Amino acid sequence: MARKQHFNTVAIHAGQEFDPTTGAVIPPIYQTSTFVQKSIGELRGGYEYSRGGNPTRDSLQTLLAALEGGKHGLSFASGLAAEDTLLRAALSPGDHIVMGNDVYGGTHRLIERVHGPWGIRNTVVDMSDLRAVEKAIIPGETKMLWIETPSNPLMKISDIAELAEIGHRAGLIVVVDNTFASPALQRPLLHGADVVVHSTTKYLGGHSDVLGGALIINDDALAEKAQFLQFAAGPVSAPLDAWLTVRGIKTLSVRMDRHCSNAQAIAEHLVGHPALEAVYYPGLPGHPGHALAAKQMSGFGGMLSLAFVGGAKAARRFAEKTRLFQLAESLGGVESLVNYPSEMTHASVRGTALEVPDNIVRLSVGIEDVADLIHDLDRALPKK
Repeated sequence: MARKQHFNTVAIHAGQEFDPTTGAVIPPIYQTSTFVQKSIGELRGGYEYSRGGNPTRDSLQTLLAALEGGKHGLSFASGLAAEDTLLRAALSPGDHIVMGNDVYGGTHRLIERVHGPWGIRNTVVDMSDLRAVEKAIIPGETKMLWIETPSNPLMKISDIAELAEIGHRAGLIVVVDNTFASPALQRPLLHGADVVVHSTTKYLGGHSDVLGGALIINDDALAEKAQFLQFAAGPVSAPLDAWLTVRGIKTLSVRMDRHCSNAQAIAEHLVGHPALEAVYYPGLPGHPGHALAAKQMSGFGGMLSLAFVGGAKAARRFAEKTRLFQLAESLGGVESLVNYPSEMTHASVRGTALEVPDNIVRLSVGIEDVADLIHDLDRALPKK
């Protein structure tokens, strides 16, 4: 029996065999739309047309499955394309989803406004309240439990193992959006989840230069349905995008080490600042999910959020005053970003149970020198 390799080795080598023709240590980008057949119906390596299969995408899919410890990895053009495919593969009109009340605004928009008219209903609950989760499940109608931990943007921590047990008792598919943690810090399948979702645009790609999404699925039948939709509807990642994502994953672990240490230092520096009501970071002992995060994660991540005493005016002023923390959507790149969720990433959930308070600013802490990042934040904050 082959010895099981550790995470850093898997991130660099899984699905990344050297090119047998030239010996190139990095597999080539198969930037092609179609493949020449030996004869009618006789394919070379099973490849026919890049929507159905492409060697570069296959290498990424192998790598994704290995990183999460899953059986099937699927790569998509965006995180929402991955989520949409999963919803279509797993649900039918009339089905019901229970999801957290602090999920990414785009996820809620997809489920509520795209799949809602198709007949998919949803209920949002605080996933830290296990009794509320159980009460929200409608026997015979609820088919999916959607978990995001840490959550976006309030950094709530949900107990994957407990929620998976609740979901499985009710016969539900348990989905975890692992984008904020990445598999370097958390592997939900090992805690009982059935499906892991990623926006690979974020930490997996890691360089703010590529869009992508992923599903990692253990169930063969569900994976087959998702694979069919990946082919039939065509939301696949392009070869160059897949190659860029693989390149990013090779440094995932070392990047996450720096993201975590920088975010921890910044959170500790900002706690108690008179301009702030709260600092939301699971690495702080005062965070309500600190003990749980320490149990199910190997690090606390590079994301944190700030609640400002002066309300929306103070939050907006701060977000527009930082310099190293650039004002932009997205997260998880090597550079630091600042975001005002109420009018940026979560604008679509204003007026709903997921509405983000207008005094919240979200920080994606990059891998720059932490002293420079702290100086930038101090300069933008009101003086003590």
